[in-house]
Amino acid sequence: MILSKKSTYGLKALIALARREGEGLVIISDLAREARIPKKFLEAILLALKNGGILQSRIGKGGGYSLAIPARELTMGRIIRTLEGDYAPLACLRDASYPHCTECDGMELCGIRQVMSDVHRAIAKILDSALLSGVVERSDATKQIIDYSI
Repeated sequence: MILSKKSTYGLKALIALARREGEGLVIISDLAREARIPKKFLEAILLALKNGGILQSRIGKGGGYSLAIPARELTMGRIIRTLEGDYAPLACLRDASYPHCTECDGMELCGIRQVMSDVHRAIAKILDSALLSGVVERSDATKQIIDYSI
């Protein structure tokens, strides 16, 4: 699984919003500058996150975005599914209506599908237990460990 630029930028924006949680709404231009994301691309990402129930917003003067779900309750799995859809490694794992694969003897008998199903479940288990607040904490802890002194 490789995250798209959309998901990478979406996660960066959510981390920035999580760091400002409780401070009110953040305007797009501030968020774009802080997270180093092209503003036009960020607008589309924030709209997808809002439509997915992850963000709330208000337009006009004093408007902006904030988390609709507390960072301590928001999982990486929900975020990535909102931005990417299902992240299964094979099409036949993503879509129950996927036509029969011509390279195997049936989905139930396909060893490749069975292994990739295990991979999919393992990734989902990790992402569904990883909270946005934990990502922020890990990032902040890493920054404190790095010492730039000479």
